[in-house]
Amino acid sequence: MTPGGSFDVPGKREALEGLRQQVAAPDLWDDQQRARQVTRTLARYEGVIDLVDRLSGSIDDAEVLFDLAVEESDESAVADVLVELAAVETRLGELERESLFFGEYDDRPAIMSIHAGAGGVDAADWAEILLRMYQRYLERRGFDVEVDEVLPAEEAGIRSATLTVRGEHAYGILESERGVHRLVRISPFDSASRRHTSFAGVDVIPEVEVEEVEINPDDLRIDVFRSSGAGGQHVNVTDSAVRITHEPTGIVVVCQAERSQLQNRNRAMALLAARLAERARQEQLDQIDQIRGEQGEAAWGRQIRSYVMQPYQMVKDLRTDLQVGNVQGVLDGALEEFSDAYLQWRRAQTVS
Repeated sequence: MTPGGSFDVPGKREALEGLRQQVAAPDLWDDQQRARQVTRTLARYEGVIDLVDRLSGSIDDAEVLFDLAVEESDESAVADVLVELAAVETRLGELERESLFFGEYDDRPAIMSIHAGAGGVDAADWAEILLRMYQRYLERRGFDVEVDEVLPAEEAGIRSATLTVRGEHAYGILESERGVHRLVRISPFDSASRRHTSFAGVDVIPEVEVEEVEINPDDLRIDVFRSSGAGGQHVNVTDSAVRITHEPTGIVVVCQAERSQLQNRNRAMALLAARLAERARQEQLDQIDQIRGEQGEAAWGRQIRSYVMQPYQMVKDLRTDLQVGNVQGVLDGALEEFSDAYLQWRRAQTVS
């Protein structure tokens, strides 16, 4: 899709009737996940169309008022037109941001994985800090977040975590976080208080329907085990956690968030389908790269952002060159600037 392709107002108008029929169907909420997706899509389409219609009306009104003001040399009327045009400019900014979501999967739910990298216990702690940062950011943005798995590290922090995020433009917004994140700080685990550098990897892929990916049941090894919980009343006393291994590719997914083994199995299958779909897309891209020739480093595996707490305070995105001095604010979930800058950068890369 070309930049701006998702900003298809005529197409959205045509889709409205079908979406409204789906929302009115009596069995809509039998599948709550699908119901939420349909109602959100309807609300987003209606919002975009309403914004376009209001902008068009405001511009037409301003043009008529301006012509009258010029004819009558009415300076106060000209001032009113300028106020109206300032409001139009603000609404155009909202529309401009909507046009940044042109990717094929931007409206899909996102599956986010965080993994501790090089740096030992500091890296495990860094992975847990990133998990907290994303949870705060997503909570503030009003996304629905399912924690599919959190694997604690031996000493502190986590070895890995997997989240499924649903909401408006979930994948499009979180795509900016895919890559290696670097932290420089005085290590709280170093008795000599020396500065350490640690790394964590973040992967983000779009969720796909299981039916969209062909999975041979004979290729799966399914294990069930007892979930590790927070203790007390939350301990799972049954073997409800599910691990699925796709033997031809070696892909392993785990889900232990639900109390029901069936629910965990269904979620694990959804995670597996998404990873297999991403693998197929990556293989296709690799084939294209071989034909096209060397195009530079791939996004995954390279450092995309540095969070420096010592000897100075700075978070810098190495793709967009955006720098923010309030490191603690970013770690508390203030990621909006980075997401917006990435979307602008992505569009520039696409059209260049």
